[in-house]
Amino acid sequence: MGTPFRSVAAYAADGTGALGIGIVSEIFGFDRRDRGSPGFDFTVCGDRPGPVTTDSGLKMLIEHGLDRLARADLVLVTSWDAFELQPPPEALAAIREAHTRGAIVAGYCTGTYVLAAAGLLDGRRATTHWRWAGAMAERFPAVTVLPEVLYVDEGRVVTGAGGAAGVDMCLYLLRREYGAAVANAIARDMVVPPHRDGGQAQFVSAPVPAGCDDERLSGVLAWARANLDRPLTVETLATRALMSQRSFARRFSAATGSTPHAWVLSQRLHRAEELLETADLSIEEVARRVGFGTAATLREQFVRRRGVPPRAYRKTFAASAQDAGVAQGVAAGLGPDAEAVWLGADLDPGEQVPVGR
Repeated sequence: MGTPFRSVAAYAADGTGALGIGIVSEIFGFDRRDRGSPGFDFTVCGDRPGPVTTDSGLKMLIEHGLDRLARADLVLVTSWDAFELQPPPEALAAIREAHTRGAIVAGYCTGTYVLAAAGLLDGRRATTHWRWAGAMAERFPAVTVLPEVLYVDEGRVVTGAGGAAGVDMCLYLLRREYGAAVANAIARDMVVPPHRDGGQAQFVSAPVPAGCDDERLSGVLAWARANLDRPLTVETLATRALMSQRSFARRFSAATGSTPHAWVLSQRLHRAEELLETADLSIEEVARRVGFGTAATLREQFVRRRGVPPRAYRKTFAASAQDAGVAQGVAAGLGPDAEAVWLGADLDPGEQVPVGR
Protein backbone atom coordinates (compact mmCIF):
# COMPACT_ATOMS: atom_id res chain seq x y z
CA MET A 1 0.00 0.00 0.00
CA GLY A 2 2.06 2.90 -1.29
CA THR A 3 0.96 6.45 -1.94
CA PRO A 4 -2.44 6.37 -3.71
CA PHE A 5 -2.64 7.79 -7.21
CA ARG A 6 -3.65 11.43 -7.60
CA SER A 7 -2.80 12.26 -11.22
CA VAL A 8 -5.02 10.38 -13.70
CA ALA A 9 -4.68 10.41 -17.50
CA ALA A 10 -7.12 8.74 -19.90
CA TYR A 11 -5.82 7.90 -23.37
CA ALA A 12 -8.35 8.61 -26.13
CA ALA A 13 -7.47 7.58 -29.68
CA ASP A 14 -9.67 8.36 -32.66
CA GLY A 15 -12.71 6.08 -32.37
CA THR A 16 -12.56 5.97 -28.60
CA GLY A 17 -15.68 4.85 -26.76
CA ALA A 18 -17.86 7.72 -25.64
CA LEU A 19 -19.22 5.63 -22.76
CA GLY A 20 -15.76 4.75 -21.51
CA ILE A 21 -14.52 8.33 -21.56
CA GLY A 22 -17.74 9.40 -19.85
CA ILE A 23 -17.25 6.84 -17.09
CA VAL A 24 -13.66 7.76 -16.24
CA SER A 25 -14.42 11.47 -16.53
CA GLU A 26 -17.35 11.16 -14.15
CA ILE A 27 -15.36 9.22 -11.57
CA PHE A 28 -12.00 11.00 -11.71
CA GLY A 29 -12.75 14.33 -13.40
CA PHE A 30 -15.62 15.53 -11.25
CA ASP A 31 -14.68 17.52 -8.16
CA ARG A 32 -16.23 15.71 -5.18
CA ARG A 33 -13.82 16.80 -2.47
CA ASP A 34 -16.79 18.05 -0.41
CA ARG A 35 -18.38 14.57 -0.65
CA GLY A 36 -15.56 12.23 0.25
CA SER A 37 -13.36 12.17 -2.85
CA PRO A 38 -9.68 13.06 -2.44
CA GLY A 39 -9.78 15.02 -5.71
CA PHE A 40 -7.76 14.10 -8.79
CA ASP A 41 -5.69 15.87 -11.41
CA PHE A 42 -7.58 14.38 -14.36
CA THR A 43 -6.64 14.71 -18.03
CA VAL A 44 -7.85 13.22 -21.29
CA CYS A 45 -5.00 13.00 -23.79
CA GLY A 46 -4.62 11.69 -27.33
CA ASP A 47 -1.89 10.92 -29.80
CA ARG A 48 -1.73 14.66 -30.33
CA PRO A 49 -3.86 17.66 -29.33
CA GLY A 50 -6.87 18.21 -31.56
CA PRO A 51 -10.31 16.80 -32.41
CA VAL A 52 -11.14 13.13 -31.85
CA THR A 53 -14.27 11.40 -33.09
CA THR A 54 -15.78 8.87 -30.68
CA ASP A 55 -17.35 5.54 -31.63
CA SER A 56 -20.80 7.15 -31.53
CA GLY A 57 -19.81 10.00 -33.85
CA LEU A 58 -19.47 12.65 -31.15
CA LYS A 59 -16.46 14.91 -31.51
CA MET A 60 -14.18 15.82 -28.60
CA LEU A 61 -11.44 18.42 -28.53
CA ILE A 62 -8.37 16.86 -26.91
CA GLU A 63 -6.09 19.49 -25.40
CA HIS A 64 -3.14 17.27 -24.46
CA GLY A 65 -0.83 14.85 -26.22
CA LEU A 66 1.00 11.73 -25.04
CA ASP A 67 3.41 13.76 -22.93
CA ARG A 68 0.75 13.92 -20.21
CA LEU A 69 1.06 10.16 -19.69
CA ALA A 70 4.54 10.76 -18.30
CA ARG A 71 3.03 12.70 -15.38
CA ALA A 72 0.21 10.32 -14.48
CA ASP A 73 0.06 7.99 -11.48
CA LEU A 74 -2.83 6.15 -13.15
CA VAL A 75 -3.12 5.66 -16.91
CA LEU A 76 -6.53 4.56 -18.22
CA VAL A 77 -7.17 3.14 -21.69
CA THR A 78 -10.86 2.97 -22.50
CA SER A 79 -12.64 1.17 -25.34
CA TRP A 80 -12.07 2.06 -28.99
CA ASP A 81 -13.63 0.76 -32.20
CA ALA A 82 -10.38 0.13 -34.13
CA PHE A 83 -9.08 -2.53 -31.76
CA GLU A 84 -8.44 -4.95 -34.64
CA LEU A 85 -5.63 -2.61 -35.76
CA GLN A 86 -2.22 -2.13 -34.20
CA PRO A 87 -2.24 0.94 -31.94
CA PRO A 88 0.14 3.79 -32.79
CA PRO A 89 3.71 2.87 -31.74
CA GLU A 90 4.17 6.22 -29.99
CA ALA A 91 1.16 5.51 -27.78
CA LEU A 92 2.38 1.99 -26.95
CA ALA A 93 5.81 3.36 -26.04
CA ALA A 94 4.29 6.05 -23.80
CA ILE A 95 2.09 3.52 -22.00
CA ARG A 96 5.03 1.14 -21.50
CA GLU A 97 7.17 3.98 -20.15
CA ALA A 98 4.42 4.96 -17.70
CA HIS A 99 4.28 1.41 -16.40
CA THR A 100 8.07 1.14 -16.18
CA ARG A 101 8.35 4.25 -14.01
CA GLY A 102 5.73 2.87 -11.60
CA ALA A 103 2.33 4.11 -12.78
CA ILE A 104 -0.76 1.92 -12.54
CA VAL A 105 -2.03 1.10 -16.04
CA ALA A 106 -5.65 0.00 -16.46
CA GLY A 107 -7.45 -1.06 -19.63
CA TYR A 108 -11.19 -1.30 -20.00
CA CYS A 109 -13.25 -3.17 -22.63
CA THR A 110 -11.38 -3.20 -25.96
CA GLY A 111 -8.86 -0.80 -24.43
CA THR A 112 -7.38 -3.98 -22.95
CA TYR A 113 -6.15 -4.76 -26.48
CA VAL A 114 -3.88 -1.72 -26.24
CA LEU A 115 -2.29 -3.01 -23.05
CA ALA A 116 -1.81 -6.40 -24.70
CA ALA A 117 -0.24 -4.79 -27.78
CA ALA A 118 2.12 -2.91 -25.48
CA GLY A 119 3.27 -6.24 -24.04
CA LEU A 120 2.04 -5.40 -20.52
CA LEU A 121 -0.25 -8.44 -20.35
CA ASP A 122 2.23 -11.12 -21.44
CA GLY A 123 2.22 -13.87 -18.82
CA ARG A 124 -0.66 -12.19 -16.99
CA ARG A 125 -4.38 -12.75 -16.62
CA ALA A 126 -6.69 -10.19 -18.19
CA THR A 127 -10.26 -9.63 -19.22
CA THR A 128 -12.13 -7.65 -21.87
CA HIS A 129 -15.68 -7.47 -23.19
CA TRP A 130 -16.98 -11.03 -23.39
CA ARG A 131 -17.85 -10.54 -27.05
CA TRP A 132 -14.21 -9.90 -27.99
CA ALA A 133 -12.48 -12.18 -25.50
CA GLY A 134 -12.00 -15.06 -27.95
CA ALA A 135 -10.41 -12.82 -30.55
CA MET A 136 -8.10 -11.33 -27.93
CA ALA A 137 -6.96 -14.77 -26.75
CA GLU A 138 -6.22 -15.78 -30.36
CA ARG A 139 -4.35 -12.57 -31.18
CA PHE A 140 -2.34 -12.47 -27.93
CA PRO A 141 -1.59 -16.09 -26.96
CA ALA A 142 0.80 -15.01 -24.18
CA VAL A 143 -2.17 -13.50 -22.31
CA THR A 144 -4.49 -15.62 -20.17
CA VAL A 145 -7.88 -14.14 -21.11
CA LEU A 146 -10.70 -14.57 -18.60
CA PRO A 147 -13.91 -13.74 -20.47
CA GLU A 148 -16.27 -14.45 -17.57
CA VAL A 149 -15.13 -11.87 -15.00
CA LEU A 150 -15.68 -8.14 -14.45
CA TYR A 151 -12.10 -7.11 -13.76
CA VAL A 152 -8.70 -8.62 -13.06
CA ASP A 153 -6.10 -7.20 -10.68
CA GLU A 154 -2.47 -7.95 -11.59
CA GLY A 155 -0.91 -5.34 -9.34
CA ARG A 156 0.08 -2.31 -11.42
CA VAL A 157 -1.86 -3.69 -14.39
CA VAL A 158 -5.64 -3.90 -14.06
CA THR A 159 -8.12 -4.85 -16.80
CA GLY A 160 -11.89 -4.59 -16.96
CA ALA A 161 -14.75 -5.96 -19.01
CA GLY A 162 -17.05 -3.97 -21.26
CA GLY A 163 -20.04 -1.71 -20.76
CA ALA A 164 -20.84 -0.72 -17.20
CA ALA A 165 -17.97 -2.89 -15.90
CA GLY A 166 -15.81 0.18 -16.44
CA VAL A 167 -17.54 1.66 -13.39
CA ASP A 168 -16.76 -1.49 -11.42
CA MET A 169 -13.10 -1.41 -12.40
CA CYS A 170 -12.65 2.25 -11.49
CA LEU A 171 -14.46 1.89 -8.18
CA TYR A 172 -12.33 -1.16 -7.45
CA LEU A 173 -9.18 0.88 -8.04
CA LEU A 174 -10.48 3.54 -5.67
CA ARG A 175 -11.36 0.89 -3.12
CA ARG A 176 -7.94 -0.75 -3.41
CA GLU A 177 -5.97 2.48 -3.14
CA TYR A 178 -8.16 4.65 -0.89
CA GLY A 179 -10.40 2.20 0.99
CA ALA A 180 -14.06 1.28 1.02
CA ALA A 181 -15.39 4.55 2.46
CA VAL A 182 -13.97 6.71 -0.33
CA ALA A 183 -15.18 4.32 -3.05
CA ASN A 184 -18.60 4.09 -1.38
CA ALA A 185 -18.90 7.87 -1.13
CA ILE A 186 -18.24 8.31 -4.86
CA ALA A 187 -20.52 5.40 -5.77
CA ARG A 188 -23.31 6.86 -3.65
CA ASP A 189 -22.93 10.23 -5.39
CA MET A 190 -23.13 8.47 -8.77
CA VAL A 191 -26.07 6.31 -7.63
CA VAL A 192 -24.36 3.05 -8.64
CA PRO A 193 -23.57 -0.17 -6.74
CA PRO A 194 -20.43 0.50 -4.69
CA HIS A 195 -18.81 -2.88 -5.19
CA ARG A 196 -19.14 -5.91 -7.44
CA ASP A 197 -16.52 -8.60 -7.09
CA GLY A 198 -14.13 -9.02 -9.99
CA GLY A 199 -14.95 -12.71 -10.16
CA GLN A 200 -18.64 -12.04 -10.75
CA ALA A 201 -19.90 -13.09 -14.17
CA GLN A 202 -20.05 -10.40 -16.87
CA PHE A 203 -23.57 -11.48 -17.71
CA VAL A 204 -26.09 -13.92 -16.30
CA SER A 205 -28.97 -15.72 -17.99
CA ALA A 206 -31.58 -13.87 -15.94
CA PRO A 207 -30.82 -10.75 -13.87
CA VAL A 208 -33.44 -11.82 -11.34
CA PRO A 209 -35.17 -15.24 -11.27
CA ALA A 210 -38.64 -15.16 -12.73
CA GLY A 211 -41.92 -15.49 -10.89
CA CYS A 212 -42.54 -15.61 -7.15
CA ASP A 213 -38.94 -16.70 -6.45
CA ASP A 214 -37.73 -13.16 -7.19
CA GLU A 215 -38.95 -11.76 -3.91
CA ARG A 216 -37.83 -14.82 -1.99
CA LEU A 217 -34.27 -14.66 -3.27
CA SER A 218 -33.88 -10.91 -2.80
CA GLY A 219 -35.30 -11.25 0.69
CA VAL A 220 -32.79 -13.96 1.55
CA LEU A 221 -29.90 -11.82 0.32
CA ALA A 222 -31.05 -8.87 2.42
CA TRP A 223 -31.45 -11.14 5.46
CA ALA A 224 -27.99 -12.62 4.95
CA ARG A 225 -26.38 -9.17 4.78
CA ALA A 226 -28.05 -8.27 8.07
CA ASN A 227 -27.00 -11.53 9.74
CA LEU A 228 -23.41 -12.06 8.65
CA ASP A 229 -22.48 -13.13 12.17
CA ARG A 230 -24.59 -16.27 11.79
CA PRO A 231 -23.60 -19.53 10.04
CA LEU A 232 -24.77 -18.86 6.47
CA THR A 233 -24.60 -22.26 4.86
CA VAL A 234 -26.35 -23.17 1.63
CA GLU A 235 -28.72 -25.26 3.73
CA THR A 236 -29.59 -22.26 5.91
CA LEU A 237 -30.16 -19.94 2.95
CA ALA A 238 -32.08 -22.52 0.95
CA THR A 239 -34.36 -23.27 3.89
CA ARG A 240 -35.11 -19.59 4.31
CA ALA A 241 -35.89 -19.35 0.59
CA LEU A 242 -38.17 -22.41 0.84
CA MET A 243 -36.11 -24.24 -1.79
CA SER A 244 -34.04 -27.38 -1.96
CA GLN A 245 -30.30 -26.79 -1.66
CA ARG A 246 -29.71 -27.85 -5.25
CA SER A 247 -32.47 -25.63 -6.62
CA PHE A 248 -31.33 -22.68 -4.51
CA ALA A 249 -27.70 -22.99 -5.60
CA ARG A 250 -28.74 -23.16 -9.26
CA ARG A 251 -31.10 -20.18 -9.03
CA PHE A 252 -28.60 -18.19 -6.96
CA SER A 253 -25.87 -18.68 -9.56
CA ALA A 254 -28.23 -17.78 -12.41
CA ALA A 255 -29.30 -14.58 -10.67
CA THR A 256 -25.98 -13.34 -9.30
CA GLY A 257 -23.25 -14.97 -11.39
CA SER A 258 -21.69 -16.25 -8.16
CA THR A 259 -21.95 -19.21 -5.81
CA PRO A 260 -23.61 -18.74 -2.41
CA HIS A 261 -20.31 -19.44 -0.63
CA ALA A 262 -18.36 -16.90 -2.71
CA TRP A 263 -21.11 -14.31 -2.28
CA VAL A 264 -21.23 -14.70 1.50
CA LEU A 265 -17.45 -14.50 1.74
CA SER A 266 -17.46 -11.34 -0.34
CA GLN A 267 -20.14 -9.74 1.86
CA ARG A 268 -18.21 -10.60 5.00
CA LEU A 269 -14.98 -9.12 3.69
CA HIS A 270 -16.81 -6.05 2.43
CA ARG A 271 -18.42 -5.47 5.81
CA ALA A 272 -15.12 -6.14 7.60
CA GLU A 273 -13.48 -3.39 5.53
CA GLU A 274 -16.17 -0.93 6.53
CA LEU A 275 -15.90 -1.79 10.22
CA LEU A 276 -12.11 -1.59 10.17
CA GLU A 277 -12.32 1.85 8.59
CA THR A 278 -15.24 3.35 10.49
CA ALA A 279 -15.73 1.63 13.84
CA ASP A 280 -13.58 1.64 16.96
CA LEU A 281 -13.78 -2.13 17.42
CA SER A 282 -11.13 -4.72 18.18
CA ILE A 283 -10.08 -7.07 15.38
CA GLU A 284 -11.67 -9.89 17.38
CA GLU A 285 -15.00 -8.07 17.53
CA VAL A 286 -14.90 -7.26 13.81
CA ALA A 287 -14.28 -10.94 13.09
CA ARG A 288 -17.23 -11.93 15.26
CA ARG A 289 -19.62 -9.39 13.73
CA VAL A 290 -18.92 -10.40 10.14
CA GLY A 291 -19.07 -14.14 10.78
CA PHE A 292 -15.41 -15.17 10.67
CA GLY A 293 -15.51 -16.07 14.36
CA THR A 294 -11.89 -15.46 15.29
CA ALA A 295 -9.29 -12.82 14.52
CA ALA A 296 -7.04 -15.54 13.08
CA THR A 297 -9.67 -16.56 10.52
CA LEU A 298 -10.36 -12.94 9.59
CA ARG A 299 -6.65 -12.32 9.14
CA GLU A 300 -6.25 -15.42 6.96
CA GLN A 301 -9.14 -14.47 4.68
CA PHE A 302 -8.14 -10.80 4.60
CA VAL A 303 -4.55 -11.52 3.62
CA ARG A 304 -5.67 -14.03 1.00
CA ARG A 305 -8.26 -11.75 -0.60
CA ARG A 306 -6.93 -8.26 0.12
CA GLY A 307 -3.19 -8.88 0.34
CA VAL A 308 -2.68 -7.26 3.75
CA PRO A 309 -3.63 -8.10 7.35
CA PRO A 310 -6.61 -6.29 8.93
CA ARG A 311 -4.48 -4.08 11.19
CA ALA A 312 -2.45 -2.80 8.24
CA TYR A 313 -5.64 -2.13 6.30
CA ARG A 314 -7.10 -0.16 9.21
CA LYS A 315 -3.91 1.87 9.66
CA THR A 316 -3.88 2.76 5.95
CA PHE A 317 -7.53 3.62 5.39
CA ALA A 318 -9.09 4.69 8.69
CA ALA A 319 -8.17 8.37 8.30
CA SER A 320 -9.45 8.65 4.73
CA ALA A 321 -12.64 6.86 5.78
CA GLN A 322 -13.32 9.43 8.50
CA ASP A 323 -12.66 12.26 6.05
CA ALA A 324 -15.10 10.71 3.58
CA GLY A 325 -17.66 10.22 6.33
CA VAL A 326 -17.47 13.80 7.54
CA ALA A 327 -17.75 15.05 3.95
CA GLN A 328 -20.84 12.91 3.42
CA GLY A 329 -22.30 14.16 6.68
CA VAL A 330 -21.74 17.79 5.72
CA ALA A 331 -23.31 17.17 2.30
CA ALA A 332 -26.31 15.60 4.05
CA GLY A 333 -26.61 18.55 6.44
CA LEU A 334 -25.35 16.64 9.50
CA GLY A 335 -22.37 18.89 10.11
CA PRO A 336 -18.73 17.89 10.64
CA ASP A 337 -19.30 17.01 14.32
CA ALA A 338 -22.19 14.62 13.71
CA GLU A 339 -22.04 11.45 15.80
CA ALA A 340 -22.62 9.26 12.74
CA VAL A 341 -22.81 9.50 8.96
CA TRP A 342 -24.40 7.44 6.22
CA LEU A 343 -21.49 5.32 5.00
CA GLY A 344 -22.64 1.71 4.65
CA ALA A 345 -22.65 0.59 1.03
CA ASP A 346 -25.09 -2.24 1.63
CA LEU A 347 -27.13 -0.63 4.40
CA ASP A 348 -30.77 0.19 4.21
CA PRO A 349 -31.60 3.91 3.75
CA GLY A 350 -31.47 5.64 7.10
CA GLU A 351 -29.18 3.13 8.80
CA GLN A 352 -26.00 4.74 10.06
CA VAL A 353 -22.50 3.52 10.82
CA PRO A 354 -20.61 5.29 13.63
CA VAL A 355 -17.39 6.97 12.63
CA GLY A 356 -14.60 6.65 15.19
CA ARG A 357 -13.12 9.92 16.38
